[in-house]
Amino acid sequence: MLVGVAFAIIWMKDLLAVVMLSGIYGLLSASFFVAMDAVDVAFTEASVGAGVSTLLMLVAITMTGRIEHPVRHKPLLALAVVIVTGSLLIYGTWDMPYFGSAEAPIHQHIAPRYIQNSMQEIGVPNIVTSVLASYRAFDTFGEVVVIFTAGIGILALLMVARRPEDIAKIDSFHNSMHKQHLILRIVAKMLIPFIMLFAFYVQFHGDFGPGGGFQAGVIFAAAIFLYAMVFGMSTAFRVINQSLMQILAATGVLLYGSVGVVSLLNGKEFFDYSALSADPVAGQHLGILLIELGVGFTVASVMVIIFFNFAGRSENSQLLKSKDS
Repeated sequence: MLVGVAFAIIWMKDLLAVVMLSGIYGLLSASFFVAMDAVDVAFTEASVGAGVSTLLMLVAITMTGRIEHPVRHKPLLALAVVIVTGSLLIYGTWDMPYFGSAEAPIHQHIAPRYIQNSMQEIGVPNIVTSVLASYRAFDTFGEVVVIFTAGIGILALLMVARRPEDIAKIDSFHNSMHKQHLILRIVAKMLIPFIMLFAFYVQFHGDFGPGGGFQAGVIFAAAIFLYAMVFGMSTAFRVINQSLMQILAATGVLLYGSVGVVSLLNGKEFFDYSALSADPVAGQHLGILLIELGVGFTVASVMVIIFFNFAGRSENSQLLKSKDS
């Protein structure tokens, strides 16, 4: 399959075709995960790999030209760092068990431990949620912090300051274009509420079925992306408050970390949710609900921040081109 995709890319020689093929590959990968009963991973692959990543690549293409500027420096240091890091990673894989081996440690005691005891200890039917949100909650907290840090980095590198007159010029530049696509606007108005409703379902049903804060956050952000692409970035900038998105991104991380702090203050271990209620199982449910809500806030907000900053630079470049012409 990978060889076929590579030949198709070489044949078509088109960046847009590359983006679409990557989206198709992500969708096929999601179907493979479903076939292997890894529905939670399929959710993430479909929403991130086939959805959001494709949109961000399309936005990146609009920001770049078809001819690359010549490189005036030789990044030998960066090349050396990449080679050393890659070599260490390859060396580390030599100690890993063979793919699919029944003798791997994870199949000997780790997976059976979760499968047999998670329902009694956590009380959550979805074992994946039990592992991610309770057993390894500290690791998941680190992932949320990494996502938040990525959003901060994008803001630092690509933050676009907009003046009212710039927004007015962009309005006039895109007004006619977006009014032409009447069918897309009507269909989008019908789809966006259902996409957001499904995001809330995935968010609050993640302990009983596939889903959780990561998947729900990306799905909710995808609805905002659709709104921005159909109705125009200038309209989306007025509807979606960027300062609120930044506050929500930080609030999600603080909410997640606060659950662990409350556990410590009650004399329990960090992220031991049994400290949240007299009934340990009820405490697990409450803790998972709170930290998943924090994950959803951070993921959705950071996705929106990244998209709007990328697309905002694209809008500015299009506006400058229109001025030049």
